[in-house]
Amino acid sequence: MSTNTVKYTPINFEDTETAFAPKSNGQLRRAYWLFRLMNQSKLVNLGTHVATWALKLHLPIKGIVRKTIYQQFCGGESVEKSQKAVDQLYAFGIQTILDYGVEAKQREKDFDKTCRQLMEDIQLADEKKAIPAISSKITALAKFDLLEKINRKEALSEAEKAAWERARQRVRQLSETAHGSSVSIYFDAEESWIQDAIDDLVMEMMSQYNKEDAIIYHTIQLYRHDRLEYLKKCYERAKEEGFILAVKLVRGAYMEKERERAAEQGYPSPIQVDKAHTDADFNAGLRFCMEHLDQIVFCNASHNQESNALLVELMQEKQIPKNHPHIYFAQLYGMSDHLSFNLADHGYNAAKYVVYGGVKDVIPYLIRRARENTSVTGQLSRELGLLTKEMKRRRLL
Repeated sequence: MSTNTVKYTPINFEDTETAFAPKSNGQLRRAYWLFRLMNQSKLVNLGTHVATWALKLHLPIKGIVRKTIYQQFCGGESVEKSQKAVDQLYAFGIQTILDYGVEAKQREKDFDKTCRQLMEDIQLADEKKAIPAISSKITALAKFDLLEKINRKEALSEAEKAAWERARQRVRQLSETAHGSSVSIYFDAEESWIQDAIDDLVMEMMSQYNKEDAIIYHTIQLYRHDRLEYLKKCYERAKEEGFILAVKLVRGAYMEKERERAAEQGYPSPIQVDKAHTDADFNAGLRFCMEHLDQIVFCNASHNQESNALLVELMQEKQIPKNHPHIYFAQLYGMSDHLSFNLADHGYNAAKYVVYGGVKDVIPYLIRRARENTSVTGQLSRELGLLTKEMKRRRLL
């Protein structure tokens, strides 16, 4: 505990003037109407299916996607085109976690291309204080089917062994490059039936490259009922092997898919029985990280206002400096600005995940964002309510 008293002032997460300060009236109107459309779940389900098939059939809908949901949730089609979003966030004290939004590729040349792009991202981030970290999915660097087979602990063919070694080498190359810079890498969590393989690979990198600094971050999805215990096991391993445990805590983004697969294949669902249990484990995860702050560096990557308020409260109780280097808050670009901008305005380490990439490449990501906003209880109504409040404050409604 610090011997000096840290001055805390209450955060008003309903302060929409601060939350939407960067948005012009036109941008605010577009966000308002987009979230109104996403409030209609049937329309979202229809739209996501149509968009997926239209792109596969090469129908000319990229322009529509780009001007609507893409513009809201993505920084741009390239790093260069995302620079405006990065600079604007930084002007308001918000850093960027740069996320090349490709995933679920199948060809080796695509994995190599992703690796090269991520290497360029690390180099760029090393030169810019606005970008302390980049993010990647392992499925952007390795075949999903291969990860699934490893997850089942099945014997690999010689060709599969070679493919896995190439995938491991990509992850190692990225980790080594980040270790030689001032940049961290956040590796995302994915579906439960490939997650064990991801866990093993990311923790292996962490044990090697987190001896002195938090370079490699693992992601813990707490909508799974076994992940709080897994977080504690990761901590014990880090303590025994002498490395820093760096984790990103999230609730999760594959809930419906997980439950459907478990029902279809007849195994117990890995997902919590209800939201209350997810919330309880998430908040317990925050408390655990705070209790072991000397050994754990963590990112509270939550869109839940109560969880963000809880972490602020815990920091105040323990008199932890608001800009403590072991604690980050992060939200996705285009969502929960009332959290990010108000946290940054009060001096906390706040960041946005800024996803970039071609429209077709980021469609899986955009579909998750659209469905997430319609399925998460209270999320969409809160976003829409805050946008409505700011529209009225500016006398646009």
